[in-house]
Amino acid sequence: MEAKRPALAPNTWAGYRACIERDLVPAFGGMLLVDLRPKHIDAWVSVQLATGRGRTTVHHAAAMLRNALNHAVRKWRLSYNPAKHSVPAKPRAAVRVCWTPDQAAAFLRHNTEHYADRLTDLFEVMLGTGMRRGEILALHWSDVHLMDRQLYVRWTLTAVNNGKIHLSEPKTEASRAWISLSPRVMAALHRQAALQMAAHPEGRLEGLVFARPDGEPLRPQWVLDQLRKRTVELNLPKIGLHDLRHTAASIMIAAGIPLAVASKTLRHSNLAITVDLYGHLLKDSADDAVKALSAALDRADTEVTGQAGRRVEHGFGTAA
Repeated sequence: MEAKRPALAPNTWAGYRACIERDLVPAFGGMLLVDLRPKHIDAWVSVQLATGRGRTTVHHAAAMLRNALNHAVRKWRLSYNPAKHSVPAKPRAAVRVCWTPDQAAAFLRHNTEHYADRLTDLFEVMLGTGMRRGEILALHWSDVHLMDRQLYVRWTLTAVNNGKIHLSEPKTEASRAWISLSPRVMAALHRQAALQMAAHPEGRLEGLVFARPDGEPLRPQWVLDQLRKRTVELNLPKIGLHDLRHTAASIMIAAGIPLAVASKTLRHSNLAITVDLYGHLLKDSADDAVKALSAALDRADTEVTGQAGRRVEHGFGTAA
């Protein structure tokens, strides 16, 4: 695990370490590696599920053990992996909850009318760009180019176990990219710029775009708590911060934006990710596609039939 640490996000590493210390070491730490058998792992999985542990949690723990034992096989410390067939099936992902355009607009309007604070503008930017939670919380003024109506995603913020704050580069090259800004997003950023310039002794824009009054980063949990509080006030469906990104994506796709363009805007590594996440939103588009295909074939068939008919008529006319 230590060898993988440099390549892992702080939150991911913290989660792996917690799983090892909480689950794997107590269950198997007292056994010699060569004594570990599939029956031991199967028994542990069965007990965990029987006691009500979540299937996702058990799946992740067993998969982590399998990966660690694969490493032992590669290093010739084991001749086979006893966990190879012991990992329970990964549960199907829960259905994503997204707001409709009307719900999203109502939420933004409610924030403007009743709060008009930095979170009002933060939520506007998130819904208007599809930025991830960590990206918006790590956005610096030096990466916002208001004159060009663009911003650059250079950093992401994580709070390990809702504690220590970490700033790091996004995981993928595709995530580190320019984002175009709509008039609504531009207005939100201009409001933040005016507030921060008024508060700065020298009227400069520096540091984080969305921050506490002392310039320190906003804590993700606090932002989530505020989102849920304000959602309850409108009786909207309960969603998380990342669901604002899914809402932005679903609104784009429902508005007819081509999937390839939406994928580029969301900065997915490849189009397959976008299809996997949002392909279910394309049912009507699929219907339109096959109808367009059928119509094109019908037009071609009609044209060919018409030309054949004209040739026949012309032939009869000559014979007469």
